[in-house]
Amino acid sequence: MAAPALVLLAHGSTSPLVAEVAHEMRVRMQEMKPEISVHTAFLDHCPPSGPQVISRIARTRTEEVVFISTNLSATFVPDERVETMVDKVRASHPRLRFSIARPVGPEASLLGLVDRKLRAALASAHIAELDGLVLAAEGAADQRSQSLLARRARQWSMHHKLPVITANANGTGPGTAAAIASLRAQGRRHIAVGSLFLAPDEAWQAQADQALRAGAVAVSEPLGAQQELLEIAWGRYAVAAMGMVDVGLEREQPETGTDRHLSVVAG
Repeated sequence: MAAPALVLLAHGSTSPLVAEVAHEMRVRMQEMKPEISVHTAFLDHCPPSGPQVISRIARTRTEEVVFISTNLSATFVPDERVETMVDKVRASHPRLRFSIARPVGPEASLLGLVDRKLRAALASAHIAELDGLVLAAEGAADQRSQSLLARRARQWSMHHKLPVITANANGTGPGTAAAIASLRAQGRRHIAVGSLFLAPDEAWQAQADQALRAGAVAVSEPLGAQQELLEIAWGRYAVAAMGMVDVGLEREQPETGTDRHLSVVAG
């Protein structure tokens, strides 16, 4: 049986740059593992949608599909739209088996990418001095993901020996303007914003505009389809795919008497 297909789930946008990043991510991941079928689907705004991609996959010999959200803020709980979409395609394609992997999330290794992007922004603006940082992210609805984002901000702070405040685009915490105001209240004057976003979507643009109006000396570009991010996504796929294999083996070998409980939704 062929390996499960991988479907990357991205937020859509009216900006073609957002779709370009998602498709570049798909192309590069396909190049990394050509034996696995890799696809991109969008949760809103632009095609192809998840059901459209699954309809194409269903016409092949593929029997299993792993979904991975490219959200860089959510860690444990995928977007509600992901679960709704998977319920829909599961009902429409009973022959296929589906697994929702953990989102890409705010892995510690991504802080190095944020640094690279921020250094480029600082160089472009000819800025040599900083005394405060903001880590701008999409934000997450669940408390565990919010706690992990706060932990990443502390790690970034310790690395640079500067105060860092997290800004959330989804309203679960302060936005970039409020975060900059908080740092200014501490006496900080040279404040830059590092962007923990995948692509230059509307949420990132709004936070960048806020930051510049609030006096940020620089705002870094989103991360894009960088190698570190792709490797995290492949790691999420491997865990989810292995869970599906285990379930299959358990069904094929009932005589072993094992009573393990394995979920097809990998965590």
